[in-house]
Amino acid sequence: MLDLTRAEIEAAVDLDRAFAALEDGFRAAAAGRVQMPPVGYLGFPAHNGDCHIKFGHIADDPIFVVKIATGFYENPAKGLPTTSGMMIALSAETGAVVAILRDEGWLTDLRTGLAGAIATRAGMRRDARMIGVVGAGTQARFQIRAAAHLLREREPRFAAWARSPERLEALRRDLAKGGIAVEPVDDLEALCAQSDALITTTPAAGPVIRDEWIGPGVHITALGADAPGKQELETALVARADIRIADSLEQSLDHGEFAPAAAGGLIGRSDCVELGAVLAGQAPARRSDRDITIADLTGLAVQDIAIARVVLDGITR
Repeated sequence: MLDLTRAEIEAAVDLDRAFAALEDGFRAAAAGRVQMPPVGYLGFPAHNGDCHIKFGHIADDPIFVVKIATGFYENPAKGLPTTSGMMIALSAETGAVVAILRDEGWLTDLRTGLAGAIATRAGMRRDARMIGVVGAGTQARFQIRAAAHLLREREPRFAAWARSPERLEALRRDLAKGGIAVEPVDDLEALCAQSDALITTTPAAGPVIRDEWIGPGVHITALGADAPGKQELETALVARADIRIADSLEQSLDHGEFAPAAAGGLIGRSDCVELGAVLAGQAPARRSDRDITIADLTGLAVQDIAIARVVLDGITR
């Protein structure tokens, strides 16, 4: 049995292999080849925190994965990381533990960043270059780094907004160290106006992006609504979108960004497509350059299986 530290895990990950593995995983999920029971969820409202337990198995894969991930959003003020967690890989043939991945939440952050970049590339216009990021926390950093890597041939530009100017400046400095320039924007409506694509990364409990701020042709990848009670986009905006892409229809319509519009009878299952179907060429991500497209990513166990496989393959290569 392997018992891997975060440092060993980070050293084993190849980004290009990871992107390919996640895309394969999304396609497998859309094709019905993945067992993914409902997500386990624990809320800790007194501490602005939550815990997600996800587990699943891809047909014919020699391993299955159980993942525990936490997010406690007041932690930065305490000098602690926002996220933590671990993954356990087990044999799908014997049930024996194959590896414990003590990633401290890093793999969840990484696979979420990679998925955001995949969905953004799928939904944005071919001529799109300016990507606006809402938020300045850990996931904002992962999203920008992932998009910069996956979209490098397009030479994307980045701008960001956050409620805290200090955190926004820290984001700018951190990414500049890695050669990624981010323009800080102090007005969220202005960020929406100048962006070809938006990536929202907040744990907001109410809409932060208004319907009237989004014009034709804009793509939005929404990541924050991964549990009941979270919402980043105004319901009218979700209802107005021309294309709605979900990582999982069940999750998005139940507790994701599409849930309020679905609960209000404004959209239904037939009004959305799954990201895996888009990646497989079975559904369009957009029909014209004027379409407003929204991707809602609630997080799937198949992403954890895929990223764990990348680590294990990297360790044994």
